[in-house]
Amino acid sequence: MFEEDEISGIYDDDGNKIKMDLIKKPSLCVTCKNDGMEEEDNILCLLNRHDQAEEKEFKCYSYESTF
Repeated sequence: MFEEDEISGIYDDDGNKIKMDLIKKPSLCVTCKNDGMEEEDNILCLLNRHDQAEEKEFKCYSYESTF
């Protein structure tokens, strides 16, 4: 039988569970208007950061400045 936390959450293309609290936040995200959202409510941002974790430069096409 599956535990609830085993079948909930987000998973990568290989079926591995992504631990949302371990995804690093690039400095660009700190100045984005979406930064104050609960992480669970902003799945697209989490997935974007996860996908680019090994990249030298972070790119976000959803970025909107708070300034």
